[in-house]
Amino acid sequence: MFQLSFHGAAHSVTGSCFLLEQGTTRILIDCGMFQGSKSEKELNYRAFPFRAHEINALILTHAHIDHSGLIPKLVKDGFTGPIFATRATSDLCSVMLPDSGYIQESEVVHLNRRNQQRGRDPVEPIYTAEDARACLPQFRATDYCAWIDVAPGVKLRFWNAGHLLGSASAELHVTSNGATKRLLFSGDIGPDQKLLEPDPEAPKDLDYIVCESTYGASTRAHVSNAQRRELLTREVDGAIKRNGALIIPSFAVERTQELLVDLVKLMDDKIIPQAPIFIDSPLATKASAVFKAHAHLLENGADLIHAMSAPHVRFTESVEQSKAIARFSGFHIVIAASGMCEAGRIRHHLKNWLWRPEGTVLIVGYQAQGTLGRILLDGAQRVRIQGEDIQVRAHIASLDLYSGHADGTELAEWVAARGPVSGNLFLVHGEEASIEGLRARLSPALGDKVISPHLDDGFDLSGASAVALDGARAHRIDPAQAGHLDWHNDVSKLLLDISDELQKAKDEKTRRLVIRRLRRALESDRP
Repeated sequence: MFQLSFHGAAHSVTGSCFLLEQGTTRILIDCGMFQGSKSEKELNYRAFPFRAHEINALILTHAHIDHSGLIPKLVKDGFTGPIFATRATSDLCSVMLPDSGYIQESEVVHLNRRNQQRGRDPVEPIYTAEDARACLPQFRATDYCAWIDVAPGVKLRFWNAGHLLGSASAELHVTSNGATKRLLFSGDIGPDQKLLEPDPEAPKDLDYIVCESTYGASTRAHVSNAQRRELLTREVDGAIKRNGALIIPSFAVERTQELLVDLVKLMDDKIIPQAPIFIDSPLATKASAVFKAHAHLLENGADLIHAMSAPHVRFTESVEQSKAIARFSGFHIVIAASGMCEAGRIRHHLKNWLWRPEGTVLIVGYQAQGTLGRILLDGAQRVRIQGEDIQVRAHIASLDLYSGHADGTELAEWVAARGPVSGNLFLVHGEEASIEGLRARLSPALGDKVISPHLDDGFDLSGASAVALDGARAHRIDPAQAGHLDWHNDVSKLLLDISDELQKAKDEKTRRLVIRRLRRALESDRP
């Protein structure tokens, strides 16, 4: 049987991981980390739904952590095969994966300190920075458009996906008993208008396509570089009037570099005043060096090299340098990871500025359901960061013009250009509304060929079209739960609501009445 299983990015945006099986050959396409709700993030700690030592090879579409972030765990669990990736992706992973391990080690230190205070058992990181470094020798740098043998009967060719430095769509030809199936895994597809990346490319005439759908329900207004900078100027001007920090949660890889080019350009042209720009991310510093080394592959690569050396741009490395930023008064710009506000130094800057009305937080990238960035974007008045309740008084703004993802119209055009598709199109890497939005765009041409698998679903691809495998296959979480807020989010909101109600209470007697009612509600639900 020739089958394909979806062990991540199914009805959600993170954790990309697809398992292709042909006889005894097992190939993974991506091995990404889950982000979002705690229920999904807990999957990072659980066992893989396959045996790591039985995987023959891993094909990596690009370096973003939601596609690459569990590779060190895979190797730690026994995977010894090659990891095929483009040269730039291999270079980016050499800095991104150890950084991911370091962040997990640091987060676990803080978590275990709180667990000890609460009398809970300590936890271990998913992997360490050393585990991440140990997987790097297994990377095999591969050129675009060059056919390579991945395993007996399986050939691979990468196409530039236009999403990120080194990003690729993976074309696979799988041959068995004289018959060849042609598959294409889109990876993440870049938009038509992007500062540093070229337009995406890919082949035609395929049997099966696995396509991302992150913005499948959206149609963005297409803007030029000049128009994008004009809109960025408006947000910067507003932050200047508030006379506080402009805090930008940003993915350390590519998004930070694009923002830096635009901000320096605006300052060079005296459209906005010169002000300190802090790139507060050791990963962004290292990734920028990789971008510089591959600048010849980028559009506007010379502008990036210039921006990195601008006198008002400061790359912080140490924790002490990061903490020192808090002593700045007046207008300044801080770009820090992570882009969804889930970990890293951005959370410390948010703790320092969210409660101040003079602060500005500018969201410039996709925010998965359940992440702190999404909660802020949805208008939360109070949030919890590292166990602390914080009132949101800062101005929260959004500028969705730096997205690395094609919108619904562009994705539909990309799929149409891949035709004819003899088998099926699988829609992944999107929340439910996005998947259904893209399905509606594609249905007139593809009809019931469009499939949207749930987490851990599997399909037999050996025939003319995909056939769902036995429904008794184990699902690690309720398929309907992926890509949604979970009970952890509900509890956090409830605690904030309780705190608000107690603060509003006119006196001690009223507060005690509220508490008694809550206790009665809890006791009434006990068996």
